[in-house]
Amino acid sequence: MAKKSPGVKPAKDPAVLTVRMTKDDDPATVNARVISQPEVRAASVVQVLEENRLDLDALVVEMQNQAARVHSGSMERGEAMLIAQAHTLDALFSNLARRSVANMHAGNSEAADRYMRFALKAQSQCRTTVETLAEIKNPRPVAFVKQANISNGPQQVNNGIAAPAHAGEIINQPNELSGETHGLLPDTRTSQAARRTNQEVEAMGAIHRP
Repeated sequence: MAKKSPGVKPAKDPAVLTVRMTKDDDPATVNARVISQPEVRAASVVQVLEENRLDLDALVVEMQNQAARVHSGSMERGEAMLIAQAHTLDALFSNLARRSVANMHAGNSEAADRYMRFALKAQSQCRTTVETLAEIKNPRPVAFVKQANISNGPQQVNNGIAAPAHAGEIINQPNELSGETHGLLPDTRTSQAARRTNQEVEAMGAIHRP
């Protein structure tokens, strides 16, 4: 068994993330804060997908640098990623489409249909990726439109008018020109019934017959 040379540190496990703490830090709090960082989560996934061949600490630093460039306004990394994914999806579409055609010629319609469905999904995702890239390169202008009251039929705007009266109430509003109300005037004329009942009875004169 070979002896370790003094002063030589053992090789670091690439799957282990180094967390620096002070003596006053709470280990549980620091670990929770580090694990919840999006850069750490993304780096851990990439490290697993690469079968632990990459160093996790280096991946976290790279993710943090890329995030800092985006915060400063640079989208070069994001644009490169989208165009690379679009090319990958396009290659996937072509491969699945060829498999579909091969199964169709072999008489296996079920497999041909399945491959074609996957091919069209890859094509749709490729189109969406290209549209997203175009939106980043040429963002659409945002228009601020003031709100307007539009009515298809007759529209009435009442400014400064009190709330409508309750059901059963009648309000006579004064005329704007004369200031008078439009109430019903009292009828000073004597009714027909009164004239008929209060008439004085006069004596009838003699009837002179021929």
